[in-house]
Amino acid sequence: MVVTGTYDPYLVALSILVAGFASYTALDLGGNVALAQGPTHRRIWLAAAALTLGGGIWSMHFVAMLAFVLPMPMSYDVGLTVLSLILAILAASGGFYVISRPGVSRPRLVLSGVFMGIAISGMHYTGMAAMRGPVELSYLRLWVALSVIIAIGAATVSLWLAFRTTEAGQKLAAAIVMGLAISGMHYTGMRATVFTAHATMQDAHEDGTLDRTGLVLAIAGITLADLVALFASVSKRKRADEALRQTQADLAHIQRVTTMGELAASISHEVMQPLGAAVTNAQAALRLLGAQPPDLDEVRQALDRAVKDGRRAAEIIGRIRTLIKKEPLRKDALEVNEAIVEVVALTRGQVRKNNVSVQTQLAEGLPLIQGDRVQLQQVILNLIVNAVEAMSGVSEGSRGLLIGTGKDASDRVLVAVQDSGPGLNPESCERLFDSFYTTKPGGMGMGLSICRSIVEAHGGRIWSTPNAGPGITVQFTLPTNDQAMASGMGIS
Repeated sequence: MVVTGTYDPYLVALSILVAGFASYTALDLGGNVALAQGPTHRRIWLAAAALTLGGGIWSMHFVAMLAFVLPMPMSYDVGLTVLSLILAILAASGGFYVISRPGVSRPRLVLSGVFMGIAISGMHYTGMAAMRGPVELSYLRLWVALSVIIAIGAATVSLWLAFRTTEAGQKLAAAIVMGLAISGMHYTGMRATVFTAHATMQDAHEDGTLDRTGLVLAIAGITLADLVALFASVSKRKRADEALRQTQADLAHIQRVTTMGELAASISHEVMQPLGAAVTNAQAALRLLGAQPPDLDEVRQALDRAVKDGRRAAEIIGRIRTLIKKEPLRKDALEVNEAIVEVVALTRGQVRKNNVSVQTQLAEGLPLIQGDRVQLQQVILNLIVNAVEAMSGVSEGSRGLLIGTGKDASDRVLVAVQDSGPGLNPESCERLFDSFYTTKPGGMGMGLSICRSIVEAHGGRIWSTPNAGPGITVQFTLPTNDQAMASGMGIS
């Protein structure tokens, strides 16, 4: 006689949550395998990811089996139950090993998906074989095949989402898909299962089997281990993120100092001009004081001009000092046009030395943006210096630099730096902001990569496009102060 079971909806929901939770933890741990330093650390992360996912698959299965109620008592063979856990862990480790190797390719992605599918479906059907009771199990082949396809297909999609980027949102989506692979395969596999009651009912509990109480304790232990793994992964990631932010800040400071060193000659000229004018006006005032009678009005005007020139030199030195000194990141509401004008003033000598014509088209009435003034000025400084260097190889009469601001379709503030240099091909434009990629013979390939890190840390985006004529245009957008506050990136 065929018997049917019923499901406890609360335990069904819990089983799906267990699958998603374990998937996120395991994928987060698995992401550290490729980044690990040395084979020992790599094996540790690989084992942690495999144990977490294998344990999560196992826990999800048996929580779902607790949710499934048959009209007769059931128990589980200890040996096969343990074997199902070991199978899930081993197959998951194979999947993580394949996908975390350098240079992910389509065949490797599919192979890792197959390993994960084996971990999910193999664990399920081994766990089903462990059932002991007055029923006999048989399977509908079509539904069995569908359950395996769901496991492999969804696991492959999940791995593709998880390992093509490090974005938190994408990793969450990958965990959801992996959770659907686990729970979807299980409930499809249950649909494939036919339970036939024996002619005579007998006690389900036999020697060497687990009853519901033992199963609950085993599930609790595995789930607790997953919680510990998640806590360890989150703690490590927080430390790694903090170290990364500090490293990026240090690199940005080094790059700022290097850039200012390269501009030292032209900047010294900008400082010497007002200082020289101040000395000239002071000497004129002395001569006027020595006249008989002294012309006090002329003396006062000469001294006023000397004071203004001294203040102008002090402002230039202050801007240089601000850009060079190392300070913690701070986000303030600031006016982007004002920040650009200050940087343009600093680079005036370098621009003049290279016979570059500079124009600005700064939109009026732009909303305030939120960010670190020094870091954002570093981005603008890098873009201007790169544009000037790019134009050094073209004829002097056609060296033009256009710096503009405005708003994009999302009402974000847009900054554009357009040059008339030799330009770049589309492939170079796509890779321009990659670390260690450079188009300069003696370049390090770090300046624009640091620019991208700064812009993205401010919630913005930076990109380059070839011009219709000569040269390229580099643009970046930044959220306004109100947008940053609304998105939770507000001033702390």
